[in-house]
Amino acid sequence: RGQKFTSQLSRRPIRQALVLLRRGALRVCLKMPRRKRHSGLEVNIGGRREKKARRQRNRKEKDPEKEGNYRTILKENALFEKYYQGQDLIPEGEWDQFMSTIRENLPVTFRITGTRSLAESVRGCLEQRFFAELSGLEVEGERVPPPQPIPWYPTRLAWQLQLSRKVIRKSPLLSKFHAFLVRENEQGNISRQEAVSMIPPLLLDVQPWHKVLDMCAAPGSKTAQLIELLHAEDTPTSSIPSGVVVANDADNRRCYMLVHQAKRLNSPSFMVTNHDASVFPVLYYHDHADIRHPLYYDRVLCDVPCSGDGTLRKNPIIWRQWNPGQGPALHKLQLRILNRGLELLSPGGCLVYSTCSLNPVEDEAVIAAELSLCRGAVELVDCSDRLPGLKRVPGVSSWKVMSKGGVWVTADGLAPSERLLSPTVFPPTAEQARELHLGRCMRVLPHHQDSGGFFVAVLHKKEWLPWQKQLKLAAPHTTGQSSMQQEGETASSSAEQRTGTLDQPSRVGAVCEPESPFPALDTGSQGQDTGSQGQDTGSQGQDTGSQGQDTG
Repeated sequence: RGQKFTSQLSRRPIRQALVLLRRGALRVCLKMPRRKRHSGLEVNIGGRREKKARRQRNRKEKDPEKEGNYRTILKENALFEKYYQGQDLIPEGEWDQFMSTIRENLPVTFRITGTRSLAESVRGCLEQRFFAELSGLEVEGERVPPPQPIPWYPTRLAWQLQLSRKVIRKSPLLSKFHAFLVRENEQGNISRQEAVSMIPPLLLDVQPWHKVLDMCAAPGSKTAQLIELLHAEDTPTSSIPSGVVVANDADNRRCYMLVHQAKRLNSPSFMVTNHDASVFPVLYYHDHADIRHPLYYDRVLCDVPCSGDGTLRKNPIIWRQWNPGQGPALHKLQLRILNRGLELLSPGGCLVYSTCSLNPVEDEAVIAAELSLCRGAVELVDCSDRLPGLKRVPGVSSWKVMSKGGVWVTADGLAPSERLLSPTVFPPTAEQARELHLGRCMRVLPHHQDSGGFFVAVLHKKEWLPWQKQLKLAAPHTTGQSSMQQEGETASSSAEQRTGTLDQPSRVGAVCEPESPFPALDTGSQGQDTGSQGQDTGSQGQDTGSQGQDTG
């Protein structure tokens, strides 16, 4: 800093230098030592650039595959290919196309905010000012593909771009377009969001009067979309819907990201909570007569923590970190979150379960275990006619389980080191699979529409869950207490009892255990993860140590 000040001073007139000399500024600058101590370490002010360049040259000589400060990630994983080739998830003859697609970078997608009255004008500005000019554009002799609307998103409010930063810097028109997108994103008129991430809120079919819960909301792109759907019928005179969006996340730091994302929409019908989703408490509200009621939700979104192998195109580090043990390690946590979401859902409401993983252990296995536990109170919804234009494949009814070391395992032939696997990770029998209708789930494959991988299942709650009905019948009727309040306290008691340990089994869990040959969820162990599975799930931001607390 002193050198910079001195160099600037040398270009000043002599008269100004004398003024600074009288004030003492020049004397302090010239007496600044060449070496200074900072946090106990000596930092050499001079020669920093030379030393940095020397270190970079040495790194380049030692590791020629390294580009800049980042090592080139080899997009290969033998266990990944072995695992998914054995699952038969990819249609026949499409494996090579699937592998070549997931090795490419993900295209840029954005969505025009639907809650703004200027949404149509923003889209018209994009189409007239930029999209028309970008058609036929060439950069260094190569044609730049023009932006394309996502075919299955309603009213052409979502677009996809095949642009890299290198191309944007070389074209003034693309730089201007990029600056426009950044400015509109900061103002809340558009939102950067992956294409497949837009699917769950659309399938929820949120209305302005709905009470919506987003259980694992951060970083907030889906939550912002839910808020927009809640305000879809706003008018210039009325912009406060009767519904509400409650966005929850277990990570406190990610909750701040969630607030920042939703703050751009300026919605009064929005609340952020910081809690473990698997034991999310029953919230209460007071009506106009000051009567306390539990809050149950018309729509619930469970976008649970997952291994994320559907995001290989934007997170290439997963190529190096992925192993087949991640899915079984997260299975229990995902099942607990889904179970708690269904408990908080009102009868007649809908829940969307989604992951950015293609692994059936994290997808169909969780759905099958929960449907078996609910004993007919919940059913899968067929959404094959929803979102026309979206290419999808139905869910599978049979899958294989692989150990962390790459060995195929079965429920009967588990080694002692593999007995920590939950029995619900294994597929049901053919007869049970037909009753569960697992083909109503949907899976989006990356090579079908140049997107990421995704799994979605829509569940409809027909009635209270078996353990909720048992507790409701056993709950004493207290005078001066509304029926809704009694139901809320019953649900809180249910969540508390169902998170007990194996040494202290839940009475209600024992009564409501499904009488089915399909391995049922051990309700006594829902609050505790053991062994390495608990360690893996703890790294996903879920505090498993606090699950035995009073969630009421």
